[in-house]
Amino acid sequence: MNEVYINKIAKFLPNAPIGNDEMEAYLGKINDRESKARRIVLRNNGIRTRYYALSKDGEPTHTNAQLTAEAVYGLFDERVQASDVELLSCGTSSPDYLMPSHAVMVHGELGNRNMEVNSAAGNCCAGMNALKFGYLSVKSGNTKNAVCTGSERMSSWMLADHFGKEVESLKELEEQPIIAFNKDFLRWMLSDGAAAVLLENEPQGELPLRVEWMEGYSYAHELPVCMYAGGDKLASGVLKSFSDYHSEEWLIQSIFAVKQDTKLLDKYILPKGVESMQQAMNKHGITPNDIDYLLPHVSSHYFVDGLYEGFANAGIEIDRSKWFMNLKDVGNVGAGSVYLMLEELVRSGKLKKGQHIMLCVPESARFTYAYAYLTVC
Repeated sequence: MNEVYINKIAKFLPNAPIGNDEMEAYLGKINDRESKARRIVLRNNGIRTRYYALSKDGEPTHTNAQLTAEAVYGLFDERVQASDVELLSCGTSSPDYLMPSHAVMVHGELGNRNMEVNSAAGNCCAGMNALKFGYLSVKSGNTKNAVCTGSERMSSWMLADHFGKEVESLKELEEQPIIAFNKDFLRWMLSDGAAAVLLENEPQGELPLRVEWMEGYSYAHELPVCMYAGGDKLASGVLKSFSDYHSEEWLIQSIFAVKQDTKLLDKYILPKGVESMQQAMNKHGITPNDIDYLLPHVSSHYFVDGLYEGFANAGIEIDRSKWFMNLKDVGNVGAGSVYLMLEELVRSGKLKKGQHIMLCVPESARFTYAYAYLTVC
């Protein structure tokens, strides 16, 4: 089996950073009213700026595929060009289409050569699943290299216009025309952007990162759906697909809006994160002393103290000085967040040979967790 190295990492963040007070100028106001949830959510999540692939009048400036392709272009130089890539593996939770898949659309944007492509669906773990596919391909010798990406373009899903029919329906029923918190909540949480890594079977560059191992854990066998889009939860807790609704209900009930059960999120996201982290570390025989940098993807700073305490109570306390995050400035870019953290850490100049990095990504959709352990070479 080959060793696998991250030899280069690149990112693309669209347009200028957007402050908290500017968000509704881009996303619009539902029912022409300021959101009551916005200030509460922003106070808890601690995000100060984020990026949208939108103009200020709500018009798209990039597709998800274009964002991803721009990040991939940043990997190429005189040594490695687009025509050298043997595998493209892309993860996102906000593809531009139900079909074709996200990766083939990115491949179409690149227009480089005939090659293998892989699309990883899901939510935040989609970026890690894309990375793992590339890692296993290079490790097994199936390919000598792979480009792996994580990206999101959630802003276009959160535009106020998408909730207009639901508001009109509520008015007709003489009900309060306020969108439910499980939909409004996520309008102030999610951001756009993309990042990409180049995997190769030999180290190249100043400080290549060797991928030692990757692990993934799903708790869907015991826990219900928490975050979803393209469906709605029935009173029984069963998720009903958009394809089983009448088409007029898609707009009236905002079926395609991204929704989250915040009670389930609060109850399970940290305990299962601690449990899976402990399982991964035990499997590979590492301790907190073997981690120099922890890159935890969290959707909100609200969870940081609880995650630290959960780790400490489980005997895997990782000193806060080792935690590296950029949520405040970049926002929650879902499947792309861990790539963006890693890119910023590499670019910071802090890394030294022999250090170890742990990537830690939770996904609340039905509670999935992914981990990667890297060595600076």
